[in-house]
Amino acid sequence: QVQLAESGGGSVQAGGSLRLSCKISRDFYESLCMGWFRQAPGKEREGVAWIDSYDTTNYADSVRGRFVVSADSEKNNLYLQMNDLKPEDTAMYYCAADSWSWSRDCARGDYGTWGQGTQVTVSS
Repeated sequence: QVQLAESGGGSVQAGGSLRLSCKISRDFYESLCMGWFRQAPGKEREGVAWIDSYDTTNYADSVRGRFVVSADSEKNNLYLQMNDLKPEDTAMYYCAADSWSWSRDCARGDYGTWGQGTQVTVSS
């Protein structure tokens, strides 16, 4: 069983930076797909960035070049470094995890385990 807990959200002015963290707790090691998602009020949830246990990363076009997803070597902590933040980045941010396989694209498909979310607010 995997459990996730985000931290690091907050308020920042446009152009600023924030780093989100996600603590991954699990009973045994398994290869994972991990991702950051966000949901703004009145909008659908969208994927932002993904990484797998082998450090393969992918990004949504809206954040590519501004956000960096990473994880520690044991994949117990997931991070999202957000730079050059824009007001449109304002949302509740969630980390998520699911089982990895050779045939899976971690940027696609459903994720079964989610954190509680952390709010990011960017003012202009």
